[in-house]
Amino acid sequence: MRLATWNVNSVRSRVDRIVDWLGRSDVDVLAIQETKCKDEQFPYQRFADIGYEVAHVGHSQWNGVAIASRVGLTDVRTEFEHQPGFHKDPAETPVVEARALGAVCGGVRVWSLYVPNGRTLDDPHYRYKLDWLAALRDDARSWLDADPEAQVALVGDWNVAPTDDDVWDPALFEGRTHTSPPERAAFEAVVDAGYADVVRPFTPGPGVYTYWDYTQLRFPRREGLRIDFVLASPALAARVVGAEIDRQERKGKGASDHAPVVVDLSTTSDTRSASTASATRSASTASATRSASTASSGS
Repeated sequence: MRLATWNVNSVRSRVDRIVDWLGRSDVDVLAIQETKCKDEQFPYQRFADIGYEVAHVGHSQWNGVAIASRVGLTDVRTEFEHQPGFHKDPAETPVVEARALGAVCGGVRVWSLYVPNGRTLDDPHYRYKLDWLAALRDDARSWLDADPEAQVALVGDWNVAPTDDDVWDPALFEGRTHTSPPERAAFEAVVDAGYADVVRPFTPGPGVYTYWDYTQLRFPRREGLRIDFVLASPALAARVVGAEIDRQERKGKGASDHAPVVVDLSTTSDTRSASTASATRSASTASATRSASTASSGS
């Protein structure tokens, strides 16, 4: 099974690119973030036309998360149990935003996550971000406490660069969000709860990123951040036989500012055989994707 995550920065603006990419990449399950639309505005039919079921939660022109699957889509949840809310006016009741959506796809509990940005270190949104990550950590830990063999994927835009290798200029981000010690500690706490970053072993840094700002020619200047992740429970991590960042999809007119992140999962206990099959399939159906990933640290 191929599992991917992609912050598309408006699904309606980029549906043609997304659908074309799904056809080329042979991905079975795609977690999508920042759809920027209400549920009734999502282009479900475009995905159905190529064989994907879709679950989506979106309340406005901001945020929004979805999962598109061609291997089943059941037990859909539009928030995790203790997901906190936010309101810009602290006197008002916090609202749970469209930032998390979970579903079982091909036997894997996939969570599409769009972690709050934080804005600035003195903004209430920053405290909200830390509380959001802490609640996710606690709930995610409870899932493994209940079933240590659970196959869970926490995937999406985490808005955290957990190490200096994950940002093009660490000094530039001192005193700013995404790299602050509390944010990095919050991300590491999810890892410590039992969820491994299964992409990094296949995409070693530094210089390997998933996001490049539209401004100041960040992409052609190779000035990015690695903030999109697939964190897998132990049982799921044991099935991972490959991973890549499709940097090619950040290129061209109308691209998102994020690149898709793809993980290959074995369906057998023989990971060597599964790895060979995965490589063969990728070579025949997504050679351009894999070639771009191989060169991502130097182009």
